[in-house]
Amino acid sequence: MAFRPLHDRVVIKRLEGEEKSKGGIIIPDTAKEKPQEGKVVAVGPGGRDESGKLTPLDVKTGDRVLFGKWSGTEVKIDGEDLLIMKESDIMGVVD
Repeated sequence: MAFRPLHDRVVIKRLEGEEKSKGGIIIPDTAKEKPQEGKVVAVGPGGRDESGKLTPLDVKTGDRVLFGKWSGTEVKIDGEDLLIMKESDIMGVVD
């Protein structure tokens, strides 16, 4: 990918949602909720504090993260659907 996020922004690829419900019913694409879990594809260098010092991000490329339902901006880069959001929109890292 030829995209590098700036400051405290993170690029995330959504992980695929479930195709079936727990009861075995197949869920059509129109009824599926967008997953709130994704994989970090790229991270910016970090934010700056009041004194101008660079503060590195807590997430790194390859981390699986959880984020809010309406977080980020959806973009298409190299034909791939991605999200760009601030690190503060990420709720946590899945170990």
